Amino acid sequence: MKSDCPRCPEAKALAAQLNGVEFYDIGEVEGLAEAAFYGVMATPSFVVTDEIGKKVKAWLGVVPKIDELKRVC
Repeated sequence: MKSDCPRCPEAKALAAQLNGVEFYDIGEVEGLAEAAFYGVMATPSFVVTDEIGKKVKAWLGVVPKIDELKRVC
């Protein structure tokens, strides 16, 4: 997420409907490090990881549909 991203409020509202979601602001050091690790170059982005942190699926620069997320999560 990014504080001045016009689509991030929609992404946050979607993520609030799911369990176990972590938000990272790319304007902060920790958020930028997470984004770099997962290859995120656009906001908003969703990255689904498995139990050991390996990327399973990602939507970069878009807000996915809730049913798309639920199928992967």
